[in-house]
Amino acid sequence: MPAYCFFNILEITDPAKMKDYRARIRECVERAGGRYIVNGGACEIVEGDWRPTYPVILEFPTMADAHRWYHSDEYRPLLEMRRQATRSTGVFIEGLG
Repeated sequence: MPAYCFFNILEITDPAKMKDYRARIRECVERAGGRYIVNGGACEIVEGDWRPTYPVILEFPTMADAHRWYHSDEYRPLLEMRRQATRSTGVFIEGLG
């Protein structure tokens, strides 16, 4: 079953670090078997009061692959960089088989 990693970048607190992160993250995701589904873009609220700020959605073949990427030695320094450069939230969601 595919798995989706949904991150919402609420605020960029260090633009220089975020620029470096953005330059390096796509290759890291792709080497782990993932791909970008959403990277920012307009959001149209159709129900409720949830307001994504800057949504990012990644797709991996399985939940195990998503976790393997997220906890990998390659991603670890980039994760720390993103955490230092932003305020954000994230969830992993299992897709349909």
